[in-house]
Amino acid sequence: MVELVWLIPALPLAGFAVLLLAGPRLGEPRAGWLATAASAGSFLFTLVTFGGLLGLESADEGGAGGHGGRWFVSTLFEWMPIGGLEVDAALLVDPLSMTMALFVTGVGTLIHLYSVGYMHGDPKYSKFFLYLNLFLFSMLMLVLGNNLVVTFLGWEGVGTCSYLLISFWHERPTAATAGKKAFVTNRIGDFGFMIATFLLWTTLGTVSYAGIAAGAPALATGTATAVSLLLLLAAAGKSAQLPLYVWLPDAMEGPTPVSAMVHAATMVTAGVYLLVRLNPVLDASDWAPLVIAIVGAATALFAALAAVAQHDIKRVLAYSTVSQLGYMFLAIGSGAYVAAIFHVVTHAFFKGLLFLGSGSVIHGLGDEQDMRRMGALRAVMPVTAVTFIVGWLAIAGVPPLSGFWSKDEILLAAWEHSYVTLGWLRVGHVLWAVGLVTALLTAYYMSRQTFLVFFGGQRWDDSAHPHESPATMTLPLVVLAGAAAIGGIMNLPLVGDWLVLEHFLEPALAHEHRFSSETWKKLLLAFVAVLAALIGITVAAAAWLRSRIPSNRLEPALLENVFYVDSTISNFVGGPGTKAFEAAATADRRFVDGAVNGVAKLVRMLGEAVRPLQSGYLRHYASGVAVGAIVLVIWLALRGVS
Repeated sequence: MVELVWLIPALPLAGFAVLLLAGPRLGEPRAGWLATAASAGSFLFTLVTFGGLLGLESADEGGAGGHGGRWFVSTLFEWMPIGGLEVDAALLVDPLSMTMALFVTGVGTLIHLYSVGYMHGDPKYSKFFLYLNLFLFSMLMLVLGNNLVVTFLGWEGVGTCSYLLISFWHERPTAATAGKKAFVTNRIGDFGFMIATFLLWTTLGTVSYAGIAAGAPALATGTATAVSLLLLLAAAGKSAQLPLYVWLPDAMEGPTPVSAMVHAATMVTAGVYLLVRLNPVLDASDWAPLVIAIVGAATALFAALAAVAQHDIKRVLAYSTVSQLGYMFLAIGSGAYVAAIFHVVTHAFFKGLLFLGSGSVIHGLGDEQDMRRMGALRAVMPVTAVTFIVGWLAIAGVPPLSGFWSKDEILLAAWEHSYVTLGWLRVGHVLWAVGLVTALLTAYYMSRQTFLVFFGGQRWDDSAHPHESPATMTLPLVVLAGAAAIGGIMNLPLVGDWLVLEHFLEPALAHEHRFSSETWKKLLLAFVAVLAALIGITVAAAAWLRSRIPSNRLEPALLENVFYVDSTISNFVGGPGTKAFEAAATADRRFVDGAVNGVAKLVRMLGEAVRPLQSGYLRHYASGVAVGAIVLVIWLALRGVS
């Protein structure tokens, strides 16, 4: 069954092709149902391929790079046979690629279904689904690629699609600007991806993941560190880490299903996937993992602080995504690759649910996004409210919901990792403390959002007429709520060592952090994490439900304006940056263009000077020959005399 892997990306690509040719003729809702069917078919064949992978014996001889038999390569065609560089258009079936493909296609299908109702009445209805299918195809090529070049094809594809979808309503200047911002910011990360690929090819002579896994242990430490830092740059662009996070909050300008697709199921997880896929290179480095962990922890705290003072319902979730991605980078830097992927999967469930839930609220309130003009919506939108509350408790880290288990693994990994010891203080303990504070803030700002939207008094106008969303929108909410509630069962360390995900992913990892703490210490750290979450929820309830804490004290301008990072960048680009680019353009015109134009002018002047010699009259040419002959005779005569 693993031979059918090519159908996983082929079906969304076929959906894109049909919509490209006949989308406007199909119209609403048939274009949406076609795209949803293509995505659902992709999910079905992912399940079939997953079943085939489970059927492979891990002791088979066909494995590569320590993967045993849980490794299958489907070569579509020979792509780049250039000298010693041989790159095949090939798809890889292994535990990591299948884990990613399962939630990408599963959550992606639910987002497609949700969009059928959400995009109702949009004049560009079919074009939206055309982009959505292309987005899904690109992400699947990214996670299923057998080598860095095929992955880069998908990497660039999701970047292009994000630009098209974020700026989908390009008639709005803010949407057009947000799309360009995402596109430009991600090009910085692309630079890191390309240079890392070139360096690996130069050093190891291969870009295939099997070859890299086999050769990584022999890499010089400096080379491995350089590649790891370049991969961090690439991942920071796609997965919105400091300082390249700035595009993600503005991605809210696209339709809400785009926010769910970008923030939960596809693009932002690409950077995490890349680092985990190349875990043998990270393990060969010495201090690059520490840098990754610090970047992740700093990003998690920074974005959580920003989220506590936002008023736009989607912008709160956007900064929350940045923060949760920081947790994943902290896990990678701690060597806990399984914990990182575990959180990727649970995050896809609860963050996809929260974004789609926010879209249901926006839909029901007539495009209202300011939480200060909401409140008491649980009575008129019961399905949206109940499912959103499940997502809130999951991301807040309340047991036994999924977010608690994956976040707790990351915090435990950070606590146990030695990193650098400064006297009695371990850097790992500092990063754990940062993660714990971030968890408290997460519980606070998500509770604040839930209370402002669904509880308290009515703050919306009677003319708004809020209402529950149609079944095409509420059904995905119910399914995702179920997944967010019970998704943690895939990796439960306290239930008879039920580490299903860890054992499944083990063949795809060169090394995985093994938790060494005693049971009592694990329980104590988990208790502290739950206590932090409860404190955050309690403070939010006191401030936003009981009004015992003045809300203006909890929303300082510094946090509301996100430490003035965006305004500083805008002022620079609009001021000194613009002047610098204008000066560069002037220098280009005067010196570069001037030199080129000067050469052309000189040639033209010389041409005009000799042009009279080409009169076209035979007598002139004959006279010239005669004069030349006379001059030649005289010259020869003078040489003879001398």
